[in-house]
Amino acid sequence: MAVSRRALLGAAAVSTAFGGFALKAQGQAVEESYRNEVFGYGPLKPDPKGLFDLPEGFSYRVVSRFGDTMDDGLIVPDKADGMACFALDADRVTLVRNHELSWRNPDSGPLGPGRKLLDRLDRSLAYDLDDDGYPLPGGCTRLVYDIRRGVLESQHLALTGTVVNCAGGGTPWGAWLSCEENTAKAGSAGAKDHGWVYEVPALGKGLVQATPLTGMGRFQHEAVAVDPRTGVIYLTEDSFDHKGLFYRFLPNDRTAPAKGGRLQALGLKAAPEGGDVRNFDGQITWKPGDWQEVVWIDLEGIDNPHDDLRFRGQKAGAAFVGRGEGVFWGKDGVYFTATSSGPAKHGQVLRYVPSPKEGQLGEADRPGRLQLFVEPTDARVMDYADNLAVAPWGHILACEDRYSDTLKNHLKGLTPEGRVYTIGRNVHPDNAELAGVCASPDGRVVFVNIYQPGITLAITGPWSAFRA
Repeated sequence: MAVSRRALLGAAAVSTAFGGFALKAQGQAVEESYRNEVFGYGPLKPDPKGLFDLPEGFSYRVVSRFGDTMDDGLIVPDKADGMACFALDADRVTLVRNHELSWRNPDSGPLGPGRKLLDRLDRSLAYDLDDDGYPLPGGCTRLVYDIRRGVLESQHLALTGTVVNCAGGGTPWGAWLSCEENTAKAGSAGAKDHGWVYEVPALGKGLVQATPLTGMGRFQHEAVAVDPRTGVIYLTEDSFDHKGLFYRFLPNDRTAPAKGGRLQALGLKAAPEGGDVRNFDGQITWKPGDWQEVVWIDLEGIDNPHDDLRFRGQKAGAAFVGRGEGVFWGKDGVYFTATSSGPAKHGQVLRYVPSPKEGQLGEADRPGRLQLFVEPTDARVMDYADNLAVAPWGHILACEDRYSDTLKNHLKGLTPEGRVYTIGRNVHPDNAELAGVCASPDGRVVFVNIYQPGITLAITGPWSAFRA
């Protein structure tokens, strides 16, 4: 979720070689909203429906939108954020989708305006209630979509009573881990502390019991990714002061995080006093392509009653990350975004390659390595990358999350070499961020959310026609 406003960029010369094509307005050339480092799928074509621009040959369907009535009689909530896609069979998938609603958005939740649908919901399954006895409106929904027919088969509420469910991550055992990006204390939003991760099975219908996975710590959680080989879970922290950490959870049971484990934070081996990967304020410590060996710092007091876990971690040797957001496991490691990092503060994409002995004895002799994978200096190339996913064909899909009265957010692609191109552009009048990008396991469909009003799109097209 973005909290800043974008300053307008000054006009600059546009290179048409990589798709930064000029537009005409009132007889004068104006700068295009994006610039491609490789051709990709070519220039974006204006959407006659005024929703989402795509290259020639691509199209979208609206799968679901805020205000629709779901199969359980509840309302599709607003603020569609993180999402994952799970295969059901050869043609159908389940999407599990977060809704980043706080106690301040009661009428935008699943109970609808005036929260008149309370009787349709089992409050005993909600994590927390407000002072009036209503479940807090955050949580997530499940959708079943037939990708062959392009038809939504069903949708219903899956998790409720939580707040600010920003992103999360899919797991190898078929669950979605939904993350609260808010550390509201008991008595401020409801009766309980917030800032936890919750497990939601991808299969099934109806609400699950909302139970926090307290072993993963309490902080401004953003997203998670699971290494399918080891079961290690990696977590990002979207601290709005730009001083978050990158975490890993070593589970006691690799398919049951509720059974607890050990939470650690990443540090840099070359900076035992506490490092910094942000390249902020003239302190350029590394450049794109550079690698650094890492250490992992054990954390205490992970229930974090004073909301200072990141500062205690950094004092113990962990490295600051500038607003860690999306994270996703790829075949060559885990990729994650640092949305506000870099000298120009357009963000970073980092890659962590685990140790062959990740989380085991001998790890110190063969430590994991962290790479600064991409760090854009031009906002038109990429700006404030947030949610991301690795597509079945090996490219990274990344959602932009910058807010402006005029400038647009794009769906970007990144090649394995770190070259950036543009896949789509949000042109909805509300001009919100994009979120929740994920692909069907067979690579036929890419799904993405327009955050507000919450709209989920299914994009199809010639994905194999990419040009370098």
